Amino acid sequence: MTSPTRTSEVDAVVIGAGFSGIYMLKRLRDNLGMTARVFEAGNDVGGTWYWNRYPGARCDSEAYMYCFSFDKDLMQEWNWSGKYPEQPEILKYLQHVTDRFDLRSQIEFNTRVTAAHFNESNNRWLVETDQGDRISAQFLITGIGCISSGQIPDIPGRDSFVGESYHTGSWPHEGVNFTGKRVGVIGTGSSGVQSIPVIAEQAKHLTVFQRTPQYMVPARHHTVDREYLDDVKANYDEIWETARHSKSGFPYEMTDKSALSATADERTIAYEKGWEEGGFKFIAETFPDISVDLRANATASEFIRSKIREVVDNPDTAEKLLPRDHPFTSKRPLIDTNYYETYNRDNVELVDIRNEPIDKITSTGIRTEDGDYPLDIIVFATGFDAMTGSFFKMDIRGRNSLPLKEKWAAGPKTYLGLSTTGFPNMFMITGPGSPSVLSNMPVSIEQHVEFISDMLESMRERGFDVAEPNPQAEEDWVEHVNEVAEKTLYVLADSWYLGANIPGKPRVFMPYSGGVGDYRAKCEEIAAAGYEGYVLSTST
Repeated sequence: MTSPTRTSEVDAVVIGAGFSGIYMLKRLRDNLGMTARVFEAGNDVGGTWYWNRYPGARCDSEAYMYCFSFDKDLMQEWNWSGKYPEQPEILKYLQHVTDRFDLRSQIEFNTRVTAAHFNESNNRWLVETDQGDRISAQFLITGIGCISSGQIPDIPGRDSFVGESYHTGSWPHEGVNFTGKRVGVIGTGSSGVQSIPVIAEQAKHLTVFQRTPQYMVPARHHTVDREYLDDVKANYDEIWETARHSKSGFPYEMTDKSALSATADERTIAYEKGWEEGGFKFIAETFPDISVDLRANATASEFIRSKIREVVDNPDTAEKLLPRDHPFTSKRPLIDTNYYETYNRDNVELVDIRNEPIDKITSTGIRTEDGDYPLDIIVFATGFDAMTGSFFKMDIRGRNSLPLKEKWAAGPKTYLGLSTTGFPNMFMITGPGSPSVLSNMPVSIEQHVEFISDMLESMRERGFDVAEPNPQAEEDWVEHVNEVAEKTLYVLADSWYLGANIPGKPRVFMPYSGGVGDYRAKCEEIAAAGYEGYVLSTST
């Protein structure tokens, strides 16, 4: 550790001021009466929605469920503009929540945590920041997000490009002017899919460099109006109760009918209805077995491929856009707005870099094995070092000065995705091994924050001040996470769920695929049993 210039002592340090950090701070202060400091690298709250400002950035969860539920007045007073909120609206919402509950005074902005070491002599965490802060805390709580550590592939010649280049996860706040420019977008994941149609409307010419074709379902923003959102407010209690015990954190009406038991006509009718309604309802309200049975999945996959052929005018381009190397839902399904239609524009070109690999980036553009593409701007929509990348950017050390990066060298090991053995009093909101990215995030975030704060309150009442998972509980949970994943289609795709997008990263399925409702039930059982699986002790 460096020689910091400022020192302080608090009950808890929280890292990150997105959904997780904001709610964690409120619970620590208002429910437990604890002193807490939140450290945030940005100059405002928002987390993901502070950094991701690329064109077209929006949420893929419906607005009325992508929010907090802990305060009924807050739910009633906030009015979402439509079905899927865009980045500025979500950021404005989080700013409103922060100010409404007077949380800013306990958040240090423009401050990045660089190190956190557990001191076994007093059972406290010593935390350091890039601003010279030195903080002693009983508890260390991370709210750093699952996909917040952007990564750009190491393409030869990247630094030689004389034009402008940007990563979608760290977009200039003043925006980027694409007018009259030749633009290249590398990557067709979520941020690429959202930004490509918007960039295409502005740019002189857009070249999309695609490695893996994606399955997408249209968003259908127009299907939600003010009357619908007002009706939601009248039924919020029931809606949220359903979401909390659902598979993915959404209050959708699930059917138990198999795609394989339905006739071809029945499947077509169901898929067409899901396609017209748009969003995740296409998965949730058609047939449940499309997510677990390859034969059932093939019917949905082929339906989407037929839609791509129907929308895209050029048959050769349509063929390049057809996903064939992985089942639908094995990667995070993408919700799009006019993505496939964009390839009907005269100023848009698609390059399949599996058949025409990128050779290098030159001073004037991108060179593939087949030729040069002159560019003024390159946009890297190349994703994130998910789940663990943000942890490894900090020097986190537990007992015996063990680095977290060393403990997780073969893949993350946690108990419930909340804690990891050897790192006492450290809690992770939506960490590896929890539903996190396989769920509607605010639902999972609230459940984690409430579990942590309830546990801290229980510890205080019972005279304990140190909590750490026992090794067997952690091993059992990791085994359970793996067993559940093996029964799904997730393991059939090279996705960021397994770290496949990062060279050299261990291939381990990191989220918990057992469902939000089942996970919540397990946590409630553990809490009712006195936080079974944790070793609780006192510093004395």
